[in-house]
Amino acid sequence: MFSHSGAGVSEGATVGTIAARFKQRLQTLPPEVEESLLLRILVQVMVLAGIAATDVAASTSMSVWAIPLSITGAFWSWRQRHKRNIAVKFCIAIGMLLAMAAFFVGLRAELNDTRLVLAELLVQLQVLHSFDLPRRKDLGYSMVIGLILISVACTLSQTMTFGLLLLLFLAIALPVLVLDYRSRLGLSNQFYQSPLQRAGLSPKRWLGFMSVILVIGLIVFACLPRFPGYQLRSFPVSPQIQQDFQDNSRIINPGYVRPGDGKGGGGTPDQGQGSGPGKLNENFYYGFSSRINQNLRGALKPRVVLRIRSQAEGFWRVLAFDRYLGQGWEISQNDKTVTITRPEWSYQFFLPRPITLNKTKEIVQTYTAVSDLPNLLPSLAQPKELYFPTRQVAIDLNGNLRSPLELREGLTYTVVSEVPYRDRTRLREASPNYPASIAADYLDVPPKILARVRKRTQELLATSPKPITSAYEKALFLAQVVKQRYTIQPELPFLEPDEDLVEAFLFKYQGGYPDYFSTALTVMLRSIDIPARLVAGFGPGEFNPFTGLYVVRNTDAYAITEVFFPKYGWFGFDPIPGHELIPPSIEESQTFNALRSFWRWVAGWLPSPVTSWLSRIFGTLAGWIAIALTRLMGLLSQGWVGLFAGLLLAIALGFIGWLLWRGWRSWRYRRWLAKLPPMESLYQQMLHWQALQGFRKRPAQTPLEYAQQAQTVQPLAQSRAIDDISQAYVRWRYGGQVPNLTQLKQRLRDLKRPSTTQRRVTLKHLLNRSTET
Repeated sequence: MFSHSGAGVSEGATVGTIAARFKQRLQTLPPEVEESLLLRILVQVMVLAGIAATDVAASTSMSVWAIPLSITGAFWSWRQRHKRNIAVKFCIAIGMLLAMAAFFVGLRAELNDTRLVLAELLVQLQVLHSFDLPRRKDLGYSMVIGLILISVACTLSQTMTFGLLLLLFLAIALPVLVLDYRSRLGLSNQFYQSPLQRAGLSPKRWLGFMSVILVIGLIVFACLPRFPGYQLRSFPVSPQIQQDFQDNSRIINPGYVRPGDGKGGGGTPDQGQGSGPGKLNENFYYGFSSRINQNLRGALKPRVVLRIRSQAEGFWRVLAFDRYLGQGWEISQNDKTVTITRPEWSYQFFLPRPITLNKTKEIVQTYTAVSDLPNLLPSLAQPKELYFPTRQVAIDLNGNLRSPLELREGLTYTVVSEVPYRDRTRLREASPNYPASIAADYLDVPPKILARVRKRTQELLATSPKPITSAYEKALFLAQVVKQRYTIQPELPFLEPDEDLVEAFLFKYQGGYPDYFSTALTVMLRSIDIPARLVAGFGPGEFNPFTGLYVVRNTDAYAITEVFFPKYGWFGFDPIPGHELIPPSIEESQTFNALRSFWRWVAGWLPSPVTSWLSRIFGTLAGWIAIALTRLMGLLSQGWVGLFAGLLLAIALGFIGWLLWRGWRSWRYRRWLAKLPPMESLYQQMLHWQALQGFRKRPAQTPLEYAQQAQTVQPLAQSRAIDDISQAYVRWRYGGQVPNLTQLKQRLRDLKRPSTTQRRVTLKHLLNRSTET
């Protein structure tokens, strides 16, 4: 018993001794303190720029508390950098655990888009971490956090404001990298001389680096391919909104019908709901409602309503109408709208997809509302997946998507569409036998105008140089004719109560407002038994090459005509003057679509004659390239002849590439020599020539050691020339003596000129080899 107690005392003493030694060792270990005040300040400013950029991009208010606390922590760390601060580190560890717990709680509510939750965690960790920055490694952690924050802000940003903060971040990051590198090398930074100047980062060089990085970055961004889809099926969506449908057939346009009262945004309560003179709301497009009146007058006041990130530009389709009312349109089967409910754990809705023989391409689009919009969801044609924050959405028989609530400012959702390619050959051969449901809903024309409109339509078709038989060619020709023969008339008087819009457009006014063109084309096609409907939506908008977003305004809203082709579906035609005849959509190759959009943006700033001239040049070059590629592919496909031609072409291209590479290297070498002082340039030319002859100077050799070695391996004349040039170089470099450049240049020419002895040796060597052969 006594022995057992003694063993316990011995073990306790051993543990106590180990603890005491460990504590003593901690106290004797000197901390690796980073003493560069400039590096600390710049790292702190860089991190603050990352926090501010995230705040601006996400429209949050983290910087209000994070920036002053981070500055306070950095000041504390500087003052306490030589102390252990054990208690502070313990509190920081507890704070980080609490931040991690808050992160997991926020992650549960934002399972679909975790970027902002991650950014908030990083900001919290940085604020805590700023109270413990004694070492350069700790500053490195802050630099990484700042880089991650600016990257997250880049994915969240939709405006150019972020670009200013990105420039600030880049401007600070360059000297931070220089100072960090100097700290790694253990170089001291004296206060009487700027460490940046000592490192060679003068303001001129810093500005040069900034310019090069910006130019390369913009070029890479403009040429960056937009791939067919994201690798992860998780897309940007706003936080979940708890609101379900009360009536899924109701469309709420804030400018014309308001929830609860059914009144319009101005004028009579039903001004946007059918017929009669009325006034347009200056903020909201009239065409987004279950029933629209086209006898309204006025103009929209331009304002941004959407920002769209999409792999391809297109007509952002919103609403389709099937019944013509004489002075407007309506959705005839609005009461048959279907509600779709998604699971609780996912934001993903699966939408019904039409059966089609068309080749399609998956296009991902992310929409962010900049101002309030109706409860309609714009999308490209044939959406198949929707990521939306409410538990319910609705879809009607025309494929129109609806939300339980209006699109509020800041709301974000994503659509995945299977956009069909427009194959003119296939559509021309489409069957004229339409399903009964299509014929019943999309061939209706008011009887009182049917005969007159049909006659006018047939007269226009008769103007074609050759007979048109297919429905597709008829639709294409009529859209072109309407665009060319009728004019936009912005001062059109109101229609009479019993006056038909299409009849007035074709025969009385010879034109009208932009949407009148699409209405007229739709009714004209119906009159000759081609199913058509009116579709309202937004044009592509203005592409911003610096954010990669399409900026869409309310003035970009208009209506087009969609025509049905059996087994292929609906395709749009735009008869509005000034618009492309075929609405923008996908093409066979859109890998560099952003580059084309960038050119259009640049062309918008140039005068029209310059733009036309450049477009003609680029068009001619593109035509020549297309012809050359076609002929080349034809040649290469001719069996063995094509294989032989391809081999010769590959050899020729390889030789040309080698010549270009040699020329580029030679140009770089000459340019480098031109920047050197004359004596340095002369010495480097001598080394380069000797290296080509096989006598290369080792990096560890001094100039005089190299000249001494030359005396043992080089002929007398060459070794003397090398010695003279090396001696002159050393006297100039380390003694400040002015060299005789004329004489030294002559010595270099003598060095490059082979001596008579060398010629004899070379000739003898060649004769010997010839005799042996």
